[in-house]
Amino acid sequence: MPELPEVETVRRGLADRLNGYCIEKIEVCRENVIASPGGATEFIAMMKGALVGKWARRGKYLLASLSRKQTNQNHKSIESQSHYGWWGVHLRMTGQFQWHETTSSPCSHTRVRFWDKEDRELRFVDTRNFGQMWWIPSDSFPEKVITGLKHLGPEPFSKAFNASYLQKKLKGKVRSIKSSLLDQSLVAGVGNIYADESLFAARINPKRHAGSITEKELETLCNSLIEVLRLSIGEGGTTFSDFRDLEGLNGNYGGQAWVYRRGGKPCKRCGGIIQREKVCGRSTHWCSNCQE
Repeated sequence: MPELPEVETVRRGLADRLNGYCIEKIEVCRENVIASPGGATEFIAMMKGALVGKWARRGKYLLASLSRKQTNQNHKSIESQSHYGWWGVHLRMTGQFQWHETTSSPCSHTRVRFWDKEDRELRFVDTRNFGQMWWIPSDSFPEKVITGLKHLGPEPFSKAFNASYLQKKLKGKVRSIKSSLLDQSLVAGVGNIYADESLFAARINPKRHAGSITEKELETLCNSLIEVLRLSIGEGGTTFSDFRDLEGLNGNYGGQAWVYRRGGKPCKRCGGIIQREKVCGRSTHWCSNCQE
């Protein structure tokens, strides 16, 4: 599943490509992708004619502000733009956007297609078909329609995410620190890859009880997580299977991973063997020599 760096990479690509993009036509190829009230019918009706504005990311969710052009009734030649709502997207496991300057045949995994007046197409492709989209009207709020947004913890790059915050949230917790990092209500956007990588960087065993980790260790973990995420964003995210950016390119961080998907291989730091085991139901990778 795309995590924070991959979703941020997609956000940047969408912001670059869709600046001033006006949706002229929409085709929903698989109706269950549309999760907002009214389904595909209302999504198409409301999104058609919308001008795509600024893209934001919250955890693993993408949100675009929408506007519509309006002509002043007294001065018909003067046009203005009014806020029209939001467009929400969650890529889930395998969702990806593709940009097509010219017409081409869609693959069998194409779920939603958007065109502007120049027939430039934004295509949403999703092999596993778990991705979702929402249209949120201007008189509502994204959190009201996309309920998952209500339960997200702070962003890793925010001031609210720090060692004191983690210590308070994890006090007395017997679940593993790996499980805690995957909890989106604790910290938004972190998944399996970057939980493993940040725990290695912080020299913390992923199986340790979250409540046993000292504030000093949590400070190191916060800094390690932020650094790992920044590095991956700079490399365009990680590609081990499905992830591609808007131009169809792989993320490059995977080749720099210290432990993730390196089970049975020598540790790049100490030469010991990287362990791989199920922790909280997820494949987890760590070095037993480096991570106490």
